[in-house]
Amino acid sequence: MVYRGGLENRFGVTANGGSNPSLSAKKFVKDWIHIAIWSAIILVVFGYLWWQGQIQRLTVYVQETREELKKCSWPSWEELKGSTALIGIMILLLGAFVVLVDRVLFTIFIR
Repeated sequence: MVYRGGLENRFGVTANGGSNPSLSAKKFVKDWIHIAIWSAIILVVFGYLWWQGQIQRLTVYVQETREELKKCSWPSWEELKGSTALIGIMILLLGAFVVLVDRVLFTIFIR
């Protein structure tokens, strides 16, 4: 049984009995080809960076960054909450100041 109007064959065979791959199978193969191509590109770029020594430099950078972060003093939870509240209040005050100055300048220069 073959469906009309461009729909795929429900039973996987054509009218003469041969195999008819579904559209989803073609899309599946097409997706895997894209994945394979991108994998190859990524591997080539990674290989080039390895050959240039960039991977080793990145590894050293990450190790040094971790060492420096261990030396930092981090705020306590209470200090962090207080600083966050202070920053929020300052943002509101700055916003109110900008709105006020904008209104005054608008009144002076437009009217």
